[in-house]
Amino acid sequence: MKKFFKVLSAFGLLAASVIFAFVIYGIKSIPDSIHLVSDEKLKFNEIYSYRISNGDGSVSVNSENAAKGTLLSEYTVDISALKVIPVKSADVIVSERKYVILSGDVFGIRMFTKGVVVVGSDDVYTEEGISNPAKTAGLNAGDIILSVNGNDVNSSAEIEKAVQEDNGSEMKLSVKRGKKVLNLKLTPALSKNDNCYKAGIWVRDSMAGVGTITFVDSNSGVFAGLGHAVCDVDTGIIMPLADGDAVKTKITGCYKGTCGSTGELCGVFQDTDIGTLSLNTTCGVYGYLKNIAPTSDAVPIATKHEVKTGPAKIISTVDENGPQCYDARIVRICNNDSSSSKNMIIEITDSSLIEKTGGIIQGMSGSPIIQDGMLIGAVTHVFVNDPLRGYAVFADNMLKVSETLNAEKQLEKAS
Repeated sequence: MKKFFKVLSAFGLLAASVIFAFVIYGIKSIPDSIHLVSDEKLKFNEIYSYRISNGDGSVSVNSENAAKGTLLSEYTVDISALKVIPVKSADVIVSERKYVILSGDVFGIRMFTKGVVVVGSDDVYTEEGISNPAKTAGLNAGDIILSVNGNDVNSSAEIEKAVQEDNGSEMKLSVKRGKKVLNLKLTPALSKNDNCYKAGIWVRDSMAGVGTITFVDSNSGVFAGLGHAVCDVDTGIIMPLADGDAVKTKITGCYKGTCGSTGELCGVFQDTDIGTLSLNTTCGVYGYLKNIAPTSDAVPIATKHEVKTGPAKIISTVDENGPQCYDARIVRICNNDSSSSKNMIIEITDSSLIEKTGGIIQGMSGSPIIQDGMLIGAVTHVFVNDPLRGYAVFADNMLKVSETLNAEKQLEKAS
């Protein structure tokens, strides 16, 4: 009998541990606020079930937003494990399905920074010996110099002018480092080589490159491209965008990617600006296009919960023929981080694209990914040791950024 009770106790402890694990997993994995689109069903792991809190199946509707076609309904659900064990409550917000114009066209990125990015420092040879004003002042690579002596600076020429005009006097710098703004003091050194004062700073104030436009919102004119941020090549920080242009670009060829060597599209900027750049974020670059494609080509954007592993297609421009569809496969869904550009792993399976490029190459970032007739994401990174595979960002994440830009524009108009 004692043995029986021991077995029973062990079984009870095991069952309690499993139930506790279900509850903890549910609390951590199920968000407090769940966003759905009008034709999307509320789904959870088979372990969990839910019911609407008020019990009568009714939901509340914000009539003002519903009239605008944005918010359709909102309600609260009580979620349980194994149908009887309470886990948590979650707010459900149902919005209208969003539609955008697919692109896949290559564009040139011409970007100018807000402030100047410090990429390094240099010694200055003076009559008294070697000096390094930048290091002495406490400047680090990756710092962003916002102003000198209270005057905003956005170019290396403005830094140089300030150094010469101060004639060796102490300069007060406002410097952004991460999320902090620091006040530093720098005293230029007189170079014995050319008898000029030098700050000993290497800075970057602009950037140019090639990427792919993912989609365009025909109503607002906002476009999204690249899928990841434009970063400084030396420091890796996101370039602080002051302004920039999207430039028409002609593809002249490409370098194929191989294991250990990243391929690259070769493009030439044309003398035509097709739009302006407004945002440079972890989920891509955003701005406004001058000419918008017809709305009849609009496709729905999938929510991140609708994306699944399996067959897909990407739209890319890799030669003079313009955007073309190629076969691919979603290998793995990585996370639901709204700020990440690495939400899923994609594999190129199209033999014609592999023949041309070797897989994913630089310049293809931003290529739209289609699954079940919906835009699910955009290509962002290639695996250096496996050019057939790379990361992609959720289209849902890119949409949220583009809507933020549009909302800011509407506020500016209203004011």
